[in-house]
Amino acid sequence: MRKVLMTLVGIVALIMGLLWAAQGANLLPWPRTSVMIGETNWIYWGGALALLGVLILWRARR
Repeated sequence: MRKVLMTLVGIVALIMGLLWAAQGANLLPWPRTSVMIGETNWIYWGGALALLGVLILWRARR
């Protein structure tokens, strides 16, 4: 059960991080009213969250 939960958390963190980074890089300007679009700091936050997601996924598979 723990592996399943860690895998789900890792996948969600990875997807969310990639979404944040894409919005920060202005690659995904959706929704139009988002304050994250074109803001460089969201690229870093998104990258950090995506990396955390990858680490959680890696740990879940061990």
